[in-house]
Amino acid sequence: MSHLLNWTELLKDIVGMFAILNPLGAIPIYLTMTAHKSIVEMRHIAAKASIAVGVILIISIWAGNLLLQFFGIGMPAFRIASGLLVMLIAISMFQAKISQAIHTHAEALEAEDKEGIAVVPLAIPLLAGPGAISLVIVNAEQMSHWTDKAMISLVSVFLAGVVWIILSLAVPLGKRLGTAGINIATRIMGLLLAAMAVQFIANGLIALFPAWTHV
Repeated sequence: MSHLLNWTELLKDIVGMFAILNPLGAIPIYLTMTAHKSIVEMRHIAAKASIAVGVILIISIWAGNLLLQFFGIGMPAFRIASGLLVMLIAISMFQAKISQAIHTHAEALEAEDKEGIAVVPLAIPLLAGPGAISLVIVNAEQMSHWTDKAMISLVSVFLAGVVWIILSLAVPLGKRLGTAGINIATRIMGLLLAAMAVQFIANGLIALFPAWTHV
């Protein structure tokens, strides 16, 4: 039973991580940023961004909790803060928009003048931004054994590969899905994130105020 639960939790983590990375929703911005690039340059940017996403997620998995301990931040409080952040992102996704918590208009304008956009702002904060980092840290904290963290690290590598595929196919995908298709996918993922955000906040509140479970 526990083995089944582990695979269930892993599947939930995969879906949640993919939803908050939202590479499909990033296609319009990616195409705008690379509008004057050649196909070869676009593929290079996609590859570099996907590698950066994988590295950011893996670092968050293994070092995130240590960073919280260094600053004296308890996991219950971090869960609540993460839940609020993820909820803000989810609300923006309901509206088929990029949340200001991920990528601001000023950052978008600044990116237009940059040659190297793969890591900043494409990988971070557009794809693996504060919401994705928070989600990964919370998920990793619930894992009691290093093998579980190793498994979720492999998942991060897999998702980075998915990001690379989607960005590499951004032009045909953008044409095939269209604005309506991308917006529908973004809203569905926003709904999943909103549910996860509520769960994060509820778990954090229960951990801070255990007496509430008896009310």
